Amino acid sequence: MEHQALITNDATVLGLLALILGFVFYTSSSANPFWKKFYTYIPALLMCYFLPSILNTLGIVDGETSKVYFVASRYLLPACLVLLILSVDLKAIWALGPKALIMFLVGTTGIVIGGPIAIMIVSTFAPEWVGGQGPEAVWRGMTTIAGSWIGGGANQAAMKEIYGVGGGIFSAMVTVDVIVANIWMAVLLILAGNAKKIDEKTGADTSAIDELKLKVDKYQSENAKMPQLNNYMMIIGIGFGATGFAHLFADIVTPYFKQFPELAKFSLHSSFFWMIVCATAIGIILSFTKLRSIEAYGASKVGSSFLYVLVASIGLHMDITEIFKQPQLFIIGGIWMLIHASLMLITAKVIRAPLFYMAVGSQANVGGAASAPVVASAFHPALAPVGVLLAVFGYAIGTFAAWFCGQLMQGVAP
Repeated sequence: MEHQALITNDATVLGLLALILGFVFYTSSSANPFWKKFYTYIPALLMCYFLPSILNTLGIVDGETSKVYFVASRYLLPACLVLLILSVDLKAIWALGPKALIMFLVGTTGIVIGGPIAIMIVSTFAPEWVGGQGPEAVWRGMTTIAGSWIGGGANQAAMKEIYGVGGGIFSAMVTVDVIVANIWMAVLLILAGNAKKIDEKTGADTSAIDELKLKVDKYQSENAKMPQLNNYMMIIGIGFGATGFAHLFADIVTPYFKQFPELAKFSLHSSFFWMIVCATAIGIILSFTKLRSIEAYGASKVGSSFLYVLVASIGLHMDITEIFKQPQLFIIGGIWMLIHASLMLITAKVIRAPLFYMAVGSQANVGGAASAPVVASAFHPALAPVGVLLAVFGYAIGTFAAWFCGQLMQGVAP
């Protein structure tokens, strides 16, 4: 018999997450020597993931039954995307060159080939770890990780249906997905803190990135204004108004595409996919209008606050003890991620790509629209839209690439 969580009221859960975020941001900006040293080694974003995971691990909150993540991902995420993209300078991003897209595609390739290679490596010393038949076969469960790591939740769900993944292995793989991806994200954030030194050592050309940072900083310093209540209401009106329209658009478009079963593998049957695409498009369109000036009143900061609520709600799905229940699955996931990371780092070295391109290209795959802009903004807030745009591209190709990865894994599975 399963034990019920201590707190089941989602309003209380949301309150706890808000307190955790407040605590992390207060301490991370504190001048106290202890906290300054603590956050030198532990990224604040990692704490925003990790502390909520403790609530789930200890049974205080049940992340699976809580609807906080659903609300954050369906209502706050699209509003956040619009507000982050609203101030984007597309010409400046275009001037960054093709290396960001190259690194993203290399990241996708690393995940596609990493799965089958991980199976082949593990099968040489423990074939039973990657064996199994029917719906509970390990390779089937791994297809859902491929869907998540290339695209996102919609692509993950698509893989579950396409390959008929059993409930038991699916639950286990969701945990592997979350924990391995979060560990890799922590590594990326640590690397981001040392980006300048790393880029100097590799000889990467960061001039376009530096120019974009200076341009945005100059714009903000020259145009920043003290926001009033009417400014905040405009920001909220734009964010949630666009969110409402994105949901309406998804509700109209999704049934149309469901008439064509063959389009399911491209995520075109997913209303979440269309909602994200529409919200992103609205943000891009508004960036060419006078509404872009709302950034002077802190639109991106409001959007970032929504994003961090989402980040905390994602942490609620992580149960740290799962690592010890099926450690072999985490070893497989770790090898898989190591292959992806190695290919990214080698390619970045060869083409002399800045660390920013490697980190965001990887996170746009592994983390998707929820965390790619957060990793990008760890380098500079002006770079957040790059993560968003790449992540949306990942949603578009995620299901097809994951399906292909599944075919490869099926072929090499013992």
